[in-house]
Amino acid sequence: MHACVHVRVGRQVCFCSRVSVWGYVYIPEDVHVRTPRCVCRLRAPSLCGTAMEGLLRRWRLPALSARQRGCRPRHGAPGRARRLLLSQLFQPLNLQAGGEAGWDGRAGEPTCRSQKLMLQAGLIHPSSPGCYYYMPPTVRAMEKLVKAMDEEMQAVGGQKLNMPSLSSAELWRASGRWDQMGPELFRLADRHGKDYCLGPTHEEAVTELVAAQSNLSYRQLPLRLYQVTRKFRDEPKPRFGLLRSREFYMKDMYTFDASEEAARQTYDLVCGAYCSLFDRLGLPFVKVQAATGSIGGTVSHEFQLPADVGEDRLVLCPAGHFAANVETLNEEQTSCPTCREKLTQTKGIEVGHTFYLGTKYSSISNAIFSSPENKPQLAEMGCYGLGVTRILAASIEVLSTEDSIRWPSLIAPYQLCFIPPKRGSKEEEEGAALLERLYDDLAEALPQLASDSVLDDRTQLTIGKRLKDANKLGYPYVVVAGKRVCEDPPVFEVWSQNTGEVLFLTKEGVIELLSKVQVP
Repeated sequence: MHACVHVRVGRQVCFCSRVSVWGYVYIPEDVHVRTPRCVCRLRAPSLCGTAMEGLLRRWRLPALSARQRGCRPRHGAPGRARRLLLSQLFQPLNLQAGGEAGWDGRAGEPTCRSQKLMLQAGLIHPSSPGCYYYMPPTVRAMEKLVKAMDEEMQAVGGQKLNMPSLSSAELWRASGRWDQMGPELFRLADRHGKDYCLGPTHEEAVTELVAAQSNLSYRQLPLRLYQVTRKFRDEPKPRFGLLRSREFYMKDMYTFDASEEAARQTYDLVCGAYCSLFDRLGLPFVKVQAATGSIGGTVSHEFQLPADVGEDRLVLCPAGHFAANVETLNEEQTSCPTCREKLTQTKGIEVGHTFYLGTKYSSISNAIFSSPENKPQLAEMGCYGLGVTRILAASIEVLSTEDSIRWPSLIAPYQLCFIPPKRGSKEEEEGAALLERLYDDLAEALPQLASDSVLDDRTQLTIGKRLKDANKLGYPYVVVAGKRVCEDPPVFEVWSQNTGEVLFLTKEGVIELLSKVQVP
């Protein structure tokens, strides 16, 4: 299939039907062009987008916009993925920050590695104590994490819903938690004087919802409902960025079973899904016995990431037989109850929590179902939480170095960064065109990565400076058009940030390597 290229020289237009794309170049009459007026004499077998851009760079001329050309893209014509340029991202970088400058700026506030790195990288921006703006790359990482959570929850029969953030005080008074929660509960009254709270958790609300289903049958159980929403907690001392904030995102599941045995099976099933999620993320988690706290119930476990900045104290058996939060132990217990080995202590960041609730909430709201004998019976409940924003921050906390972010590859905001040659270098013209062609070919061969790639167009900076920034931002892969890009065939540098490897690959080698990248 042939189309055309028009080259406008003042009012003259040269026409060529041998070229395989449409393109327009405007050359002012006062510009002396030492190339043939007819593009076909360039002997180019085709003039793809990257070749046209190379032609424009050679002439140092801009291409006409669609409006200037007075035309529209052909309807239904196949198009290339739009290149995402780093300079256009709303991600205010402060990668040169040192000391305490560049983050919250409140003197004396405790800081941690993840908080500093996320602020430097423009991933979050402080709004008020314990509240942050989540910048676009952070939202991308959250969406990927939530998608992975959805996969795990739906694999165990979870059904996603959404419950109101505003919860009536009547529900919380009925469960006794209106007073039990104390000042941590955000409370407000409407214009009619009716009391509400901003939900830190939704046991009361979901139980009321299920209780309202008067014809619920045992055949509809187990019922496993979950949501991913903002939660609110009036922390007395919010700190460590997203690790302990007043407003945060959580995945919370609530389950309803016909018997205690079935509810405990559900409990084990959901705990297994949590383990699967953390394994997929490559996070060094530990599941520990935990106290039930204000939520209640008779069985509880926390999923912890060991870290010095963690606020929970954990004891672990060296052989892996036992793990617990110290809240659950008496002071005399210093050895493993299974193998009698001495327990070691560490700190951890809680990223998940599970509870077997029994009938604590179903008995209050009368959440019943019809048994096989057609008799009303209270549902056996469980609840299961995962901190979405806390997992993001905790991942950075435990995987990163002091000055460079390392993401779990599955949820990195962008999988790939392309770095073209420096402006004015001898590789600039050919190298930039070849790198852009690789970008386009990769998007076509691996469409799942088309929206996961960034081109660092800050060509006024050296490759080394941009590579250093890419290392700090934590792209899992960086592709550089370096000195070998002008070889035949062109060779690209591929930096694997999580392994520290540097590979020298042809275009086909790059595509083969990146075909193994997983995105949720």
